[in-house]
Amino acid sequence: MKVIAVYNIKGGVGKTTTAVNLSFLAALQGHNTLLWDLDSQAASSFYLRIQPKLKGGSRALVKGKSALHTFIKGTDFENFDLLPADFSARNLDLILDDSKKPTRRLSKLLQPLASEYDYIFLDCPPGMSLLSEAILHAADYIVCPLIPTTLSVRTLTQLQDFLNEQELNAVNLIPFFSMVDRRKKMHLDLLASLREHTPTILNSTIPYASDIERMGEERNPLPVFAGKSKAAAAYQALWQEIALRMHESR
Repeated sequence: MKVIAVYNIKGGVGKTTTAVNLSFLAALQGHNTLLWDLDSQAASSFYLRIQPKLKGGSRALVKGKSALHTFIKGTDFENFDLLPADFSARNLDLILDDSKKPTRRLSKLLQPLASEYDYIFLDCPPGMSLLSEAILHAADYIVCPLIPTTLSVRTLTQLQDFLNEQELNAVNLIPFFSMVDRRKKMHLDLLASLREHTPTILNSTIPYASDIERMGEERNPLPVFAGKSKAAAAYQALWQEIALRMHESR
């Protein structure tokens, strides 16, 4: 089982669309895949047509009053399950703070699922909090979407510094550029500059595209309703490159 957190300190960089599309593509390849929606906005749950409601709320889930698998829902797609979020997820930091070894709590909750899933994707809220720390401790890989702007790129350095401070050197950080507009010189300049100084950044990029924005209307992963689009091809290339990076890091 590989745990892949889709995370950035900054919001609005394409974390949820990335988490939904990558986890769908993993399932499409025949891998047993779970997507855990950890954001109180429950956008992943909305995209996949799952009612954003947890019996007993996030407290029951994190406190282990019921086994984690009892909260998991099947999606419309084979090999693809979702652990939905609801608005109670806004209190996850407080709930974790009230737990023993809070930064290890998510990792402990995921352990019983190791025999059931090949991949577990975590759709993470933005910011740096106790929940973020627990996510980073639970993850084997951090897929980090970056918009080609100065502030977005700055968060990559902040994230790397935090991983070093927490001695989470075993976690593989996999950054890539999202929402790229190749008509903008600043985007092209930042792509070239960061790739020169950050060899770990992926070659695959996700374009700024109306098809991706349509996910909210279609409530489906992009390959389902726009499989021949450039954006869908970009996510396919991204997943292939991430899978290769994971294989090489074994």
